[in-house]
Amino acid sequence: MAAAAGQKRDYYEVLGVQKTVSAQELKSAFRKVALQYHPDRNPGNKDAEDKFKEASEAYEVLSDAERRAKYDRFGHAGNPFEGAGGGFQGVNINDIFGEIFGDIFGGARGGGGRRQTSRGADLRYNLEISFEEAAFGCRPKVTIPRPKKCDTCSGSGSKSGAGARTCASCGGSGELRYTQGFFAVSRPCGDCGGAGTTIQDPCARCRGSGKIPSDEVIEVAIPGGVDNGTRVRLAGMGEPGDRGGPPGDLYVTVIVREHPLFQREEYEVFCEVPISFTHAALGAKIDVPTLDGKVKMTIPAGTQSGKVFRLRGKGIPHLHSQQRGDQHVRVVVETPTELSSKQRELLERFAELAGEESHPQSKSFFAKVKELFG
Repeated sequence: MAAAAGQKRDYYEVLGVQKTVSAQELKSAFRKVALQYHPDRNPGNKDAEDKFKEASEAYEVLSDAERRAKYDRFGHAGNPFEGAGGGFQGVNINDIFGEIFGDIFGGARGGGGRRQTSRGADLRYNLEISFEEAAFGCRPKVTIPRPKKCDTCSGSGSKSGAGARTCASCGGSGELRYTQGFFAVSRPCGDCGGAGTTIQDPCARCRGSGKIPSDEVIEVAIPGGVDNGTRVRLAGMGEPGDRGGPPGDLYVTVIVREHPLFQREEYEVFCEVPISFTHAALGAKIDVPTLDGKVKMTIPAGTQSGKVFRLRGKGIPHLHSQQRGDQHVRVVVETPTELSSKQRELLERFAELAGEESHPQSKSFFAKVKELFG
């Protein structure tokens, strides 16, 4: 069912899966949606960009077992009743009623004042890499729009360096409390933004925030074995905290491009290789592509179309391990579409000489047909 205007869609609906979806099925569903709406495939398409961000957010929550359990129980509101004893024990009343009274009291919820505003925000970046880079790892450099500490005020937000003073409106609590019916509801203080302190002489360059806009080039170490949707956390590489507070983290979500020859399931690689009728009948050594380059593979005489051969240790390296998966090669016997008169003559002669004895599967099939239908 479609969400009302302004409301978030159900995360399972966003990814097109049921609530019983497994972790692997969830990963596959995210891969499909992410590839469909990736900005690089839809340049200038704002709707596709929004759907890509929506899918990334949905996967981020549902791929974490603890966050998924909370979402299954409480939806987008999260789990306000977390804590020993259940009920209202240890619960901030704002978390439960903030959405109901938010408009009455002027918008966003508080819930902790200074604790929420001191640490910098986490940043998220979607990184597209090749199939081979996902298999063996890479160290790409990416440009992150990441505010940096103001060098004019050293991140204090104060022009004189005096720093922040206790907010007179909230007395340093970061909250203003109101009574609505039977409930006492609090919201962040409008004068200090929930920080509990104010800057009396704000820095002109950063306007008292202690941060200025900046783009930073960061090298991201992607380990070998990552798959589509894998998240890499870079601690302390998020936004700097307010007025000198600790920085947040940077989360890089990996998007793996499709490969023209290979497909992947966990750490196994699959591909199809065409072979000629003569190679299938007589046997041969053929070149087979792998992630490590071409290798020779033996085709035994009498190989049937659809036969799968295993190349051990030619699959995807295990994440943070020395092990590797295998590659599975499915051969497809090609039938020639154009024959010269000489080739046709030789094949007709072969058919006369071979008879049914050279086609055991056909012989067995027609024997069963005769047995069933007379």
